Amino acid sequence: QVQLVESGGGLVQAGGSLRLSCATSGRVVHTYALGWLRQAPGKEREFVADITLNSGGTTYADSVKGRFIISRDSAKNTLYLQMNNLKPEDTAVYFCALQVVAGVWEYWGQGTQVTVSS
Repeated sequence: QVQLVESGGGLVQAGGSLRLSCATSGRVVHTYALGWLRQAPGKEREFVADITLNSGGTTYADSVKGRFIISRDSAKNTLYLQMNNLKPEDTAVYFCALQVVAGVWEYWGQGTQVTVSS
């Protein structure tokens, strides 16, 4: 069974930084991509960033481009999200997720809360 466990969330002032981690375990036949999505109170879940495993290519939501960096340590089976220059609108629960096939987030972590105070 695949498990994704996020950590690193917390409370930070606007302009600050946080690094989220997602430890992955279990056997997956194939992993197409790993990524981060978030859900703010009263809003739908939205895409933040992802990384495609075979190419290493990354994609970011426009709202986080230039501030967030997604990376992966394959030896540690860990996905990261470095978040810089945080804004109050970044406040959300952040989820780590895995695609077996392109475009379908099939496995999810439990989420970690990020709160940015103004």
